[in-house]
Amino acid sequence: MKAAQDIILKPVITEKSMDDLQTGKYTFKVAKDANKSEIKKAVEQLFGVEVAKVNTMNCLGRTKRVGRYVGKTSDWKKAIITLTEDSKAIEFFEGMV
Repeated sequence: MKAAQDIILKPVITEKSMDDLQTGKYTFKVAKDANKSEIKKAVEQLFGVEVAKVNTMNCLGRTKRVGRYVGKTSDWKKAIITLTEDSKAIEFFEGMV
């Protein structure tokens, strides 16, 4: 099994993800081969919270262009974590609201 740091790569900081913080939903970029149960265990281990639900989605990379050269950013996977009602908040996101 992978380490929790290899599954949860980084937080996704957007306007929509910041609005979801009030309802106890946190958004992370995760490893492409991670499944929902692995993501749940990794978040509970890293942040010491109780996870109620995990929603995942595969995000396609965008086409980028520099002059006449066309390239593509890599595909990635996003996970939206919903915490239980009695769980504490994740400390990393506390000052962002």
